[in-house]
Amino acid sequence: MSDKLFTSFKLGDLELSNRLVMAPMTRNRANAESAPHDLNVTYYQQRATAGLIITEGAPVSADGVGYPATPGIYSDAQVAGWRKVINAVHAKGGRIFVQLWYCGRISHPDMLPDNHTPVAPSAIQPEGDAITYEGFKPFVMPRALEANEISEIVAQFKHAANMAKQAGFDGVEIHGANGYIIDQFLRDGTNQRTDKYGGSLENRMRFLNEILDAVCDVWPSQRVGLRLTPENSFNSMSDSDPQNHFAYFIAQLNNRDLAYLHMLEGDMINKTRHVDYRALRDEFEGTYIANNAYDKARAEQAIDNGDADLIAFGVPFLANPDLVYRYQHDLPLNEPDMDTFYGGDEHGYTDYPFAEQKVAEPA
Repeated sequence: MSDKLFTSFKLGDLELSNRLVMAPMTRNRANAESAPHDLNVTYYQQRATAGLIITEGAPVSADGVGYPATPGIYSDAQVAGWRKVINAVHAKGGRIFVQLWYCGRISHPDMLPDNHTPVAPSAIQPEGDAITYEGFKPFVMPRALEANEISEIVAQFKHAANMAKQAGFDGVEIHGANGYIIDQFLRDGTNQRTDKYGGSLENRMRFLNEILDAVCDVWPSQRVGLRLTPENSFNSMSDSDPQNHFAYFIAQLNNRDLAYLHMLEGDMINKTRHVDYRALRDEFEGTYIANNAYDKARAEQAIDNGDADLIAFGVPFLANPDLVYRYQHDLPLNEPDMDTFYGGDEHGYTDYPFAEQKVAEPA
């Protein structure tokens, strides 16, 4: 294996110190204002040796919230909190993008202003339970968006993109994955509309295209990434032909000169992989980030084979703030504590130990 994983990489006009990306991971530890605070600053700064950090999903509005204690990117208090995070990461030489998130039907009236019913492209109720401040509650039947309401959500993404720029982020990632609102429009298991936002592939992609247009009015396109999950069944998702449908979507993205395409490869629920991701990677003309259960050996192989340009790691970064150093020196990894993944205090968040780093003797 080569050492390409640890070499610098040019991402648009940004220089990344290595090809390891910290994947977005919801940790449910924002403060009462749904803003980052000192504990979050420590968490992200500890992991600043990643070539690129993509933050946990940040709701673009109060209407987009789906889970407790998730830090948003739509209020002044949230911008102030994120600015502290960004400054801490930059002080360590890191780069950081914020993931723009709108949950749609994967929410609950208890989580939304005035107990509104969650919205979706179509009134199709997801299976399972929502997570609220009072615990698990069954998902409700979402309300299908009226066509004239869709522009309001697009405007919320644009507002969040402006707030992200004010905060000082290096860029933004649009969350088009994992069963949230954009993914709900893209996949035919959740989009049964008969208007201009449903039916054909062109129509199903219209919502994403409008969001991309709005966000790229704020940011240069090379500072805008996109995450997709063609076959992930998480959040009760499905599509009749993910290989061909997402090949179409990706081909259209080539006109946009985006920073990257971030792909979750496979189904993280059933641990299966039926889509040919190398074919989708070859369809995309820009930087491709691969994600889903990569370890060092598999990541190095993917880089060497040209299967990906960058590799995103989730749980390994969660449990190993110094993952880059550990991989470089073939050191054992910390064991992740699944009981502390979501919510809580510093335990299982900022208290994972660093490896003892050897300092080279002067020549």
